[in-house]
This record gives sequence, C-alpha cells and structure tokens, in this order.
Amino acid sequence: MILEIADFAIHPGQNAAFEEAIQRGVRTVIAHAKGFEGFKVNRCIENPQRYVLQIFWTTLEDHTVGFRESSAFTEWRAIVGPFFASAPVVQHFDLVDKSDALKG
Repeated sequence: MILEIADFAIHPGQNAAFEEAIQRGVRTVIAHAKGFEGFKVNRCIENPQRYVLQIFWTTLEDHTVGFRESSAFTEWRAIVGPFFASAPVVQHFDLVDKSDALKG
C-alpha cells in the first residue's frame, strides 16, 4: 500500500467551506478511482489554514497515472482548487513499520 500525503494551505476564513469541499471531493470523485483504499483529513492546530490529506492507494501508479492522468483529477481540482492559497505539496510514502495499537 502507498500513502499519498497532500499538504494544503487555504485562504483564511474558508475552513468550513473547504472541509465540506474536500470531503465531498474525496467521497464523490477520488473514492471511485482504481486502487483507492481510504483517506484521512487533518487540520493543523497551530495553523488552522493548513490541512493534510492522507490517501491510501494500492500502487503508486494508481495515483500518479490512473488518477492524476484522468478526467477525475480535473473534477477533483475544480472542487478543492479554489480554496488553495498556494500549490499543494504532494509526496508518496511506503510503510516501514506501525504499531498494532494504532487506531484510526
């Protein structure tokens, strides 16, 4: 499994609308992509305009080719892109180790 981490900075005062948009975008667009296995969205406590989206993919190519090169990516960006104060930083990770007690 591959973990995609997207780090977003949004325009001030847009939190509620962005949170609705990101959840809608993931559930109605990304969740239907081949290889999608789940997601988490977290808001930064110290900087409430910063969010981290974690998406779990079966393979790297499911995200970088299957999703990013599809019309669904354009649809996703149309939903969340207007909120971005700057371009998101997106990186991919392999699992090295985890705690069995980790929940959520």
